[in-house]
Amino acid sequence: MKMNNLKLIIFLGVLASCGSAKTANESVKPVRNQNTTKPSTNPTKLNAPVVNTKPVTTPITEEIFKVNLPAINREFRGAWIASVANINWPSRNNLTVDQQKQEAISMLDMLKDNNFNAVIFQVRPSADALYTSNIEPWSYFLTGETGTAPYPNYDPLQFWIDEAHKRGLELHVWLNPYRAHHTNGGSPNSLSMANKLSDIVVRLKNGMYWFDPANPKTQGHVSNVVKDIVKRYDIDAVHFDDYFYPYATYNKGADFPDNATWNAYVSSGGTLSRADWRRDNVNKFVERIYKEIHAEKNYVRFGISPFGIWKPGYPEGIVGSSQYDELYADAKLWLNKGWVDYFSPQLYWPIESKGQSFGSLLNWWKSENTMNRHLWPGLNTVEIKSSDRPTEIKNQIELSRQILGKDAGEVHWSIAGLTKNSSMLPTLKNGPYKEKALVPQSPWIKALPLQTPTLFTNDNGSSIQASWSNKNIKDVFQWVLFTQYNGVWETQILTVENLTKDIPKNKDGKTLNAIAIKAIDRLGNESNYMAKKVK
Repeated sequence: MKMNNLKLIIFLGVLASCGSAKTANESVKPVRNQNTTKPSTNPTKLNAPVVNTKPVTTPITEEIFKVNLPAINREFRGAWIASVANINWPSRNNLTVDQQKQEAISMLDMLKDNNFNAVIFQVRPSADALYTSNIEPWSYFLTGETGTAPYPNYDPLQFWIDEAHKRGLELHVWLNPYRAHHTNGGSPNSLSMANKLSDIVVRLKNGMYWFDPANPKTQGHVSNVVKDIVKRYDIDAVHFDDYFYPYATYNKGADFPDNATWNAYVSSGGTLSRADWRRDNVNKFVERIYKEIHAEKNYVRFGISPFGIWKPGYPEGIVGSSQYDELYADAKLWLNKGWVDYFSPQLYWPIESKGQSFGSLLNWWKSENTMNRHLWPGLNTVEIKSSDRPTEIKNQIELSRQILGKDAGEVHWSIAGLTKNSSMLPTLKNGPYKEKALVPQSPWIKALPLQTPTLFTNDNGSSIQASWSNKNIKDVFQWVLFTQYNGVWETQILTVENLTKDIPKNKDGKTLNAIAIKAIDRLGNESNYMAKKVK
């Protein structure tokens, strides 16, 4: 009995061991090779976590290279190009279209090569057009007959804009606001505005026709002309000269014949004196044009070049004509109010002139520039009363820089003064205009910031091929390329079409260290830079 019981206990123990082993084997299954086994399609079964064997990648960003770039040289350098009486362009009113274009290109090349940066081109000399217009007729000074288009037909203004911008030059359109017909413009024909708008035009004793500045129809007509140009053309600025009410000599000393509008004003209860009423007409017109230009295209600037003397005695010791009393142009008010973006008083006298001192007048106008607009004097490059005109003009530029500082600039009357005196351009190019310059910025005009350009470099052995781009290339007017040799930066101002340049690694015994690029918009504003080391 004891032996049988022992056998039974051993037998039961063996059975228990076998059961435990089977249970253990079923609960701890080995993980199968995932590469050889079909994946389970039973959603209720839990599969072992799959290890992601893809390498983790971090975006490669180029290290930003920070540098201290020099300030870019800035100065407004403009030249007037007059079309009235064929003073500058076209040189005759019977040139072929090809001759007109060749003259224009020669002028623009000359300005570019001598480091100018702006052209002030007269497109409306006397209620006529050197551009395609549905408002006023083709100019007599372009084709020899008012209203006759050039043949083969082309748009001179568009041509000037395209060719100026190709050369990195601003194009300012110059309009005479009130002259309706010039004595050198032939007899007014049926298409002339002197006849088409005869109800608002008066004839002066010297044979010229003038719009009555007091007539609301005059102001509306000229406003429409300005807005039409600003809307349709890619211009940089609109420019008025010094002719508002005409000079007294134009009417042989007689008063301006505006009895009709003056009597209407008095009859309506007007209380201003006749002189103040005339000035008020012009003041309202100037303010209106300034606001309308910026409402159409905010970046298009408005400039006026008034006669250089506001009134005799301002400043003390100044003598001469009074634009305030003779032209009824309160130019000081326009500057005080900021109704211009740039102001170019015609300071056509020498530095040493006792009654019209260039420096005294420029300092006085600066003191009246309470809104900090651009003040760029007009220089009489053609016939300044000096035994050495080139030196006098050079000295006036240098004096202007001393007075105006970082916002310096000047406008030359006219382009003929640069070409007819063989010493003028060499004196300027070897002196104050030795280096190119950007126009000064206009901080009161709001503009969207330019995107930072992207700079690419490729080592070609003896040189570095640099290229650059900008996402919004349409907003770029120029580039400034910076190259550093032996720790010293050099700058180059380039036109927008320039997108690449081969830069020597060694120059004049110096080694290239770095390259940087900035974009410049049409108001002279700078983008941030991108720079790269050269190894």
